[in-house]
Amino acid sequence: MKIEISAEEKIKVQQGMIGLFFEDINYAADGGLYAEMLENRSFEFMKATGDAKDYQTEYDGSYAWSMYPAGAEGAARPVTGSPHSEENPHYMRLRAERAGEGIQNKAFEGIYLKKGMEYKLVFWARCVNFAGNFEAFVDKGGARYARVGVAASQGQEETYNHFRKYEAVMRAEEDVEKGSFVLALSDPGTVELDFVSLFPGDAVCGIFRRDLFDMLKELKPGFLRFPGGCIVEGNTLANRYRFKDSLKPVWARRNNWNRWAVHGNNEENRYESKYSHYNQTLGLGYYEYFLLCELIGARPLPVLNVGFACQYQSDEMVAVDSPAFQEFLQDALDLIEFANGEEGTPWGDVRARMGHKEPFGLSLLGVGNEQWQTERADFFERYEIFEKTIHGQDPHIRLIGSAGPDVTSERYDKAWEFYHAHGKQENFVYAVDEHYYVKPQWLYDHVDFYDNYPREVKVFSGEYAAHPASGFNKPQANTLEGALAEAAFLTGVERNADVVYLASYAPLFARLGYAQWSPDMIWFDGTACYGSPSYYVQKMYACNMGDVMLETRMDRDAAAQGIYYSVSCREKTEEIILKIVNSGDEPQEIDLELPEIWADKRRIQATILTGPERDACNSIQEPQRIASYEEQLAGPDGIVLPPLSFVVLRIGNYPD
Repeated sequence: MKIEISAEEKIKVQQGMIGLFFEDINYAADGGLYAEMLENRSFEFMKATGDAKDYQTEYDGSYAWSMYPAGAEGAARPVTGSPHSEENPHYMRLRAERAGEGIQNKAFEGIYLKKGMEYKLVFWARCVNFAGNFEAFVDKGGARYARVGVAASQGQEETYNHFRKYEAVMRAEEDVEKGSFVLALSDPGTVELDFVSLFPGDAVCGIFRRDLFDMLKELKPGFLRFPGGCIVEGNTLANRYRFKDSLKPVWARRNNWNRWAVHGNNEENRYESKYSHYNQTLGLGYYEYFLLCELIGARPLPVLNVGFACQYQSDEMVAVDSPAFQEFLQDALDLIEFANGEEGTPWGDVRARMGHKEPFGLSLLGVGNEQWQTERADFFERYEIFEKTIHGQDPHIRLIGSAGPDVTSERYDKAWEFYHAHGKQENFVYAVDEHYYVKPQWLYDHVDFYDNYPREVKVFSGEYAAHPASGFNKPQANTLEGALAEAAFLTGVERNADVVYLASYAPLFARLGYAQWSPDMIWFDGTACYGSPSYYVQKMYACNMGDVMLETRMDRDAAAQGIYYSVSCREKTEEIILKIVNSGDEPQEIDLELPEIWADKRRIQATILTGPERDACNSIQEPQRIASYEEQLAGPDGIVLPPLSFVVLRIGNYPD
């Protein structure tokens, strides 16, 4: 099988085309990338139940906390009255009848300590009737680890109502798995506690869990879309993500229930899922998202709510002629000022006070998440209003529109009719967000999906993934077969880089045992993480993008042979980059015929992803069973593609 590569440049490739989509699903933020180790640190958690258009929450401020030790004579209960934070008005009143009594936190499936690691403890307390020491430690089977004491007299930053801040460092003398965090009193007494927080000492910027952060950075993403997803809209408008709530001190960020807490509710489970206490502390807020983008080298792409709750779950909306709708518009303008405004502007000053004097350089903005037009839902009118309002303040912002939740329905067709009707209007829409979660065969069958798209309006493949299987807690659904189908589809995306400007897999993260959605790119537990085969496909694409696509010709029907490929060139280094999928069960041999101007380029660096069978997957026990590896090839002839493989070949003049 021969591939003839021409020196003729076909189309330009957008820099940073392959990026990431982050949503707080599967405990991706709290319990995931946000490195906080404790649950319900401010005693504000809610239990969410119900079904579409009929959701309820009830306050459950004791969730994840209990008295320590078992059989303690004292008591602890959440109260309010004179709060440390008006936004989070509850706090825990602890009465210890004996020395050593306190409260303990289950911390998801338990606290993991790493030998030699330091952990930063912060809490606020009001000593109602106590003058001894606070004692913090991790309990595992009655043994105590990483113990530290803090005198009640050592509190700092006393508030007007006498809450005082306490800080300490806990040091792990050995590894511990699935322990309980304990905060106890050295003597009998009564204290009131709020915002009890524990972070690992290696958290990036004191915010991000290091191993998860490192996996993102290794992807070299071109952009990061955040904070969702359905999180943006909420299952009710009261439940939506309010970005301004996330710009306050972490203890003053209003707790919210997570819309994924009710995913999968039905009559059989009495409309109450096992994740009914899935909440959002907003510790990972908009400042942290922008900072994350800066640290991993990605352009920020926040998504705006246009006055709708999730159209799948609710019919709530604010009318476009109402004062409430004006608040949504103002939020958009204030967000731009927060990201790009200089010091001296109201929201630029907020950013500077949070620690970032220089603007973040926002250039991309999503208008709506997964909206579509109906007789009642006037999304198109809302988009036009947002476009005029935003570009009236900043004409350089590039807007992302929505084509709805799929690419096969009438609502998708209506969306494209709308955007094409405005296609000649300068700067109306930068790209239109398309979503598809499909079987692997669909991706193979639609590698040419974008070949005949009109070129006037561009595409953002904002959420896509192959689903060999799907559902709650199925890491085994991230198969090699699914990853190869995604790689094959992306060859068609890359070949059509003149119409597809951005692309991101979804979802990004899933905590083992806490996943409402499968498959996912990166899986983790309390101590370790691993990339799925799809992770390596994304990495191989993002780290091997050319500047222009090249014309090619094959001596036979490639797809009929189970072969899918694309060829680009990196102009600065004069490298040819061939991405090729062999979806078959047998090896395939290919020869490359290079143009005469590149005839001296005889060395090839190969990155290979393959595995023993189609349903092969990674796990926490075998994190790299399916992982990419590198080889160096001598020349362009007789290249053997392993069965079930995705291969990236970089052709150039490389040293021996």
